[in-house]
Formats: sequence, structure tokens, C-alpha cells
Amino acid sequence: MRPLILVLFTVLAASASLSAHDFWIEPTGFMADVGRIVGVKLRVGQDFHGDPVPRSDELIVDFVVVDASGRRQVVGRDGSDPAGLLRVISPGLTVIGYRSRPSAVTLPADKFTAYLKDEGLDTIIDARARGQASQRDGREIFSRAAKSLVRSGAMAAGSGDRALGFPIELVAERNPYEMRAGESLPVRLTYQNAPLAGALVVAFNQRHPYHKVRVRSDRDGRATFTIDEPGPWMVKAVHMVPAPTGSNADWESFWASLTFEIGA
Repeated sequence: MRPLILVLFTVLAASASLSAHDFWIEPTGFMADVGRIVGVKLRVGQDFHGDPVPRSDELIVDFVVVDASGRRQVVGRDGSDPAGLLRVISPGLTVIGYRSRPSAVTLPADKFTAYLKDEGLDTIIDARARGQASQRDGREIFSRAAKSLVRSGAMAAGSGDRALGFPIELVAERNPYEMRAGESLPVRLTYQNAPLAGALVVAFNQRHPYHKVRVRSDRDGRATFTIDEPGPWMVKAVHMVPAPTGSNADWESFWASLTFEIGA
């Protein structure tokens, strides 16, 4: 097993709760003409409003863009915001993906429990209770898997989101750019390339972020949402398992997010 890079984001250290800090990709434009340069901004925050996360080459496992022409790396300068730049070279749907190495955080027992409740991690609450650990600090390592969908020009037949092979991943099973507000979007959540059942999947619009739709994934890892208004959307989920031996943590969490925009 590769060595874990235990990096604690200062913005997380200052937080009262890890659950208040989603992580997502926010491109400088969800719609871009062929030839346009798109800035790939990484953000950490709450309710689709957050702070910049500058590029850290030490933390990146994979930072890619996939389109009709294939798969390539998102380039950027260490310490920069936006964290990456890409040129749109193919019409259709461009899929951007970012995967981080694990980082570490420790939260007081009450805040850790509140975070578990917020993210629907009831099985971990129960496991801590069975182990008489509910009053202990939550020692955790966590990693991020963020994706974003950008449209360029006309959609080719059959174009849509793609699985990038991340440990945890959300895949839109309909192309959001072929949808209108009021239609249903099924998304599939996978963990280690297999459907993840029973996870809390949350969707919300940037314009009204306090109106969150929460759905538990079914046996096929699928959660379906009514996309009821136009604008930028985020879908997110968190999965937690016992931490590997030697990690100096009790739990390991995997955070997935997917962003896109629905037209008027």
C-alpha cells in the first residue's frame, strides 16, 4: 500500500464540522465553444459556495479530462487557482475528474457524530456505539473524487457521462445537457467499481442550495432526482469504512461529487 500523505487543509482545521465542507469542481464555464480555454477551479465549502483550493501536485492522484478525443491530463501550476486549465478540443460532453490522496483530520466526539448524521453514515454511528467509542474523538483519513460535466456545441448521439475508474464515483445516467428542468436524472454511485447500495446521495441547485433532495442509493447504486430548476447543480455522496492498518486513524472516508448545469 502506498504511503498515506497526511495533509490537513487549514480551512478544514478551522471548521466546526467536516460535514460543512463539500469539495467540488467549478469550471469557469459549464458551456464552452471548441477552442476555448476553461479554468478548472477546485472549491471547498458549504451549500455550493466555497473557498479556492489551489493546486497541490503532492495531493493529486489523477486530474483528467475525457472527451470524444480520449483521455488526457489537466495541466496546471502547483499552487495556482484555478487548479487546472484545459482547452476544449471536441464538441459534445467533456468530463473533468479530480482524485486526491488521503488527508487526515481529527474531530471531537460530538462534532464527529454530528458529521456522521449529516452525511447519513448511520452504520458508522452504530459501529462506534457497539465499540463503546461514541465519546472518543473521530480520527479519520479522507480522499476526494470530484467530477464536472462541460458542454461544447451539439451533443452527438449517445454522448454522456463516463466512469473514470475512481475508488468512489458518481456517474450521471442521463446527459444533463439534454434535459429540461422538471425531468428526472438517475445517477449511479460506485465504490471500488461496484454499485454502492444504501448510501445517502444529495442533490441541490446553486441558486437555492438549502433545498436539498436526499435519496438512498438502491441495490444497483442508483439514486434518481427530479431536477426542478435550471442552473448549476451538485450531486454528492460520502462512504466510510474502517481505516487500513498503520494509517493512525480509525476510519477512512471517500467523498464523491458531480457538478453540471441545467439550461433554462
